Amino acid sequence: MTLKPTYVVIVNQEQVMQEAQILGGYTLGGADMLRRAMGKKKADEMAKHRGAFVEGAVKQGVNERLATELFNLMEKFAEYGFNKSHSAAYALVAYQTAWLKAHHASAFMAATLSADMFDTDKVHTMYADCIDNGLEVLPPDVNHSEYRFVPLDAKRIRYGLGAIKGTGEAAIASIVKAREQGGAFTSLFDFSCRVDKRAVNRRVVESLVRAGAFDAIEDHRASLLASVGTALELAEQSARSANQNSLFDLMDGHGEHHGAEMVSATRWTPVEQLLNEKKALGFYFSGHPYDGYRPQLSGFIKVALAHVAPQTQPVWLAGVIYAIRTQMTRRGKMAFIALEDGSGRVEVSVFSELFDANREFLKEDQLLVVEGKVSRDDYSGGLRVVAERLFDLSGARTQFAKCLRLSCNGQSDAHKLLDIMAPYTQVGTSKQDGCAVRVGYRNSVACCDIDLGEGWKVRLHDHLLESLTGCLGGENVAVIYQ
Repeated sequence: MTLKPTYVVIVNQEQVMQEAQILGGYTLGGADMLRRAMGKKKADEMAKHRGAFVEGAVKQGVNERLATELFNLMEKFAEYGFNKSHSAAYALVAYQTAWLKAHHASAFMAATLSADMFDTDKVHTMYADCIDNGLEVLPPDVNHSEYRFVPLDAKRIRYGLGAIKGTGEAAIASIVKAREQGGAFTSLFDFSCRVDKRAVNRRVVESLVRAGAFDAIEDHRASLLASVGTALELAEQSARSANQNSLFDLMDGHGEHHGAEMVSATRWTPVEQLLNEKKALGFYFSGHPYDGYRPQLSGFIKVALAHVAPQTQPVWLAGVIYAIRTQMTRRGKMAFIALEDGSGRVEVSVFSELFDANREFLKEDQLLVVEGKVSRDDYSGGLRVVAERLFDLSGARTQFAKCLRLSCNGQSDAHKLLDIMAPYTQVGTSKQDGCAVRVGYRNSVACCDIDLGEGWKVRLHDHLLESLTGCLGGENVAVIYQ
């Protein structure tokens, strides 16, 4: 058999293997060895394969010169073609996904979120991308959510219950089945009685509460969480009594258990709610804890983390600690702290001496105020922030405050005021020892400002400000910044 010379177009690695099999008489395993040698550009192995390929092709009736030319083409292709074929494939996929994201953004992002729903870091990144592209991600809801993320229309996506930590596919399947068979859940007790208790255990229900999946039924998450045990216990009682009594003997017409009441609890603060969301979802969903601190920090934090830029002088930054990782060095343990303020994230390097001195408040989800140097990181292409001083909120207030001004009138009890401040006074005259206190006093005939002595300097702790606000009223307690 004699083949006429012709042009050979080598498209991918599979065609290289086919040519080795058909023309060179290679086995499938031998053709794969040739592919590997080409891909890794191993000259010694390629030289061995050249002889084997030409010899095999001659046995197939191919002219030796043509067989050599074919192998030369294959070898040349290996120099750039493998990478080029991969690049072409990736480019095609990139084009397809870009088109889908541009024209079917809601469906595309729902599918992308569902594909990585067990990786909370990726879900967080893609959730932020949805917001940046004008998509609304509706919160998880036991009465509307499915296991996966679902596109509702061109602009809205419903959060998937399967992406909540501690749930699982079997538990969510039970919830969806109960909802399809009996309609929407009307209460926590109705929910607990209708789902399969073998799949939907206490951990699952608590995760759903923390994520806000019951908010449409009852938005008091603290009370819901405190009531989970009671609800599951009543559900067990209903199950045990099912053979002896009608379920409707135990439940009223609205799916409520007779005698069942929600456990009383103090509502979570916005920060507490966000911290519980992070436990269940892996990130802050309905807001950012920093928003609760922003008004208090506005007096001395002037730069958002998204706008941080290299500076020759130290700058003041603030954010909530998202994550901490430590590393041992010759000088001891140092930390790398990821700070977030809702606008962006930066990583702060804290060397061992500073880390050891401030360990008590270097914890996840705590507010941190940093004085540090910001420079360009040539290795990563981003920013490098090295901390010089660290403060928690009360320490930062004390550092920057000019004074604590209290307004009171003739009816105020001065002894009560001093009793409140006494536990927070710090003897000394340096700035670090406390903040000066100024009392604006007035009665029916006169008014004056009184600066308390050095012995009454205070540390501006949250509890102190809360107690003073409770005593005097919020409008009569003010931290004055420099």
